[in-house]
Amino acid sequence: MRKLVAAAFVSLDGVMQAPGAPQEDPTGGFTLGGWTVNYWDEPMSQFMGGIFTDPFELLLGRRTYEIFAAHWPFVEKDDPIGQVFNAVTKYVATSSTEPLDWENSIALRGDVAAEIARLKQEDGPALLTQGSSGLLQTLLAHDLIDEFRLQTFPLVLGPGKRLFGQGAKPEALKLTANSVSTTGVIMSVYERAGAIKTGTFELAQPSEAEIARRERMKREG
Repeated sequence: MRKLVAAAFVSLDGVMQAPGAPQEDPTGGFTLGGWTVNYWDEPMSQFMGGIFTDPFELLLGRRTYEIFAAHWPFVEKDDPIGQVFNAVTKYVATSSTEPLDWENSIALRGDVAAEIARLKQEDGPALLTQGSSGLLQTLLAHDLIDEFRLQTFPLVLGPGKRLFGQGAKPEALKLTANSVSTTGVIMSVYERAGAIKTGTFELAQPSEAEIARRERMKREG
């Protein structure tokens, strides 16, 4: 059975849209594309290298696929990430019937969640997402992500496509690795840890003020 790893750049307020360039994804009027560029340093390069060390196959949404397909085949031939991305199998969640021209690309159409669940049951390398905020909502909604590899940048972007959007469901995570770049980027690895366990810091015997507060909350809906 394969592991599905979601790797993403996110702002402190959870936005992951257009991290690499101003024209990468201006949909919805997003004007801050390229927000990761000035934070890059050697620890971040090492963290990214670690993501690509073990065998993997890419799992991409159509928009991210198009961004990558217009970039990676055209980088210098000795670019290490370009070499890997061009060679690996790329599964693309898409409703379009347009051909996928980037080498080693396979379309996933129809019930994408079922197709990905089937892929996870097969033997093979890990499935690795990059970007693909729309696809991530489907993966989150169907509990298909096993691990998150996040780089959280010290900035707030406001409106934009988010990692944990409409597909997010309550779930506990376990932090398995954590480091900080010289520019303040937090690099973290999380694994799923089951259901959220709640507790309370309330007094064993609530005060009259607390009881009244609870009643007001009920009335206010």
